[in-house]
Amino acid sequence: MSERLSHGELLQLKRWNTPTIYNGWEQITRHDSAHEGFNLEETRDYMPQMGPMIGYAVTATFQPGNPEHPKKNPKAWDEYLAYIASVPGPKIVVIRDLDKPNVYGAIWGEVMANMHRAMGCVGTITDGAVRDVDEMTNAGFKALARRMAVGHAKACPVQWGIEVEVFGRKIAPGQLIHADKHGFLAVPPEDAPRLLEAASYMDRNECHTLIAAARSASGKGSEEVLASFRHAFASFRENAKKQFGGVQKGEW
Repeated sequence: MSERLSHGELLQLKRWNTPTIYNGWEQITRHDSAHEGFNLEETRDYMPQMGPMIGYAVTATFQPGNPEHPKKNPKAWDEYLAYIASVPGPKIVVIRDLDKPNVYGAIWGEVMANMHRAMGCVGTITDGAVRDVDEMTNAGFKALARRMAVGHAKACPVQWGIEVEVFGRKIAPGQLIHADKHGFLAVPPEDAPRLLEAASYMDRNECHTLIAAARSASGKGSEEVLASFRHAFASFRENAKKQFGGVQKGEW
């Protein structure tokens, strides 16, 4: 894993939504930005009013529908919580529900949210269920999940500190994640150090070219508007190419 970003850098990254972070990431990554990094299945943000969250992944698998797991390892909760506590924050708890596509119980609720918040976790991404959504919000704990559920069934940690796959994306422990109501971006370790610079630059680049051209169209004829768009597209591409080098990436 790459060196962790400073608290100040994380706070700045949290100021933008996840699509803006993606726009910067695609400029600097060697990965296929059309197929890698982000969730491939739909997620649901149950606390969109909390805005984006950013943190480093701590990972686990649960299977609420299987009552055998607590019997097989009576110390599972102690060992799992010790793992969570051992990792510095801010952390995002990424949990795979082994019952998928079924849902027998919620992995997350009021108690779990408060416990994990006390250990430096800012939220969770799980392809399972959540409950006590209002209480989780009150705890300051954000959740991206597949659905809600009434009960918790036999929720018990099965494995932790391993690579997990949620919403079609594999996430490794310690991986930097940015998430909001649009979904999440799991940042490859080698891309994290330049992420803030890239996202900041591409946001400014949009504001000074494409968005500026669109916002100044009032009172102009269609040909003049289209000409300003063409100029903005060219400027946007040239700016990105000069800043990041190589072949220009991005939607324009």
